Parts: sequence; C-alpha cells; structure tokens
Amino acid sequence: MNDNYGEQIKSYRIKLGLTQLQVANELDVTPGYISNVENGRTAMSLRLLTFYAKLMHVSLDSLVGNLEPSYKGNALDNALLEEISKMDDSTKEKLLKTIKLWN
Repeated sequence: MNDNYGEQIKSYRIKLGLTQLQVANELDVTPGYISNVENGRTAMSLRLLTFYAKLMHVSLDSLVGNLEPSYKGNALDNALLEEISKMDDSTKEKLLKTIKLWN
C-alpha cells in the first residue's frame, strides 16, 4: 500500500465524524489498532478493509483504488467494460466512433 494509507483511512473516518473508538467498536478491534493503522504502523487485513469500506459507505474497489494508484486504472477499465457490455451493438458502434474522434 502507498504512503497515504493511514492518512486516507483517517480521512474517511473524520469525514463521517466518527471517533477512533466508534470505528474500533464497529470493527471489533481496539482504538489503539485504529490509531496504529492511521499512523502507518500497521495495515488492515482484507477482512477488516471490507468491513471498514462498508462502515465508511464506500466500495472496497473505491477504497483500494484510492490507496493503490496502479489498481485504480484497472478498476476503471473494468467498470467501463462492464457498462459497455450492457449496450446493444448500435450503441457500441456510436461509442467507438466517439472515442476515435476524441483520440
């Protein structure tokens, strides 16, 4: 994870007006653990990251994408592919023409 991991975890908590104690209680960990995560001394497990994302009302993809810039690009590509797969062929052709004009 990048250097902003703890800072971003803290930022989500503060945006929702939650204390470390409240987050710790929701995740069934100690406030000291939350402090350690926010100060970059430890990293959350995938299990806790999943619960944390739900608590913060963000998707895990969004959370991981914000933390890992290289993953964010892949997540964006996947989101585009998912939306394109829902289109009919006529709409896909229009989209392709539009994209070619932009490039």
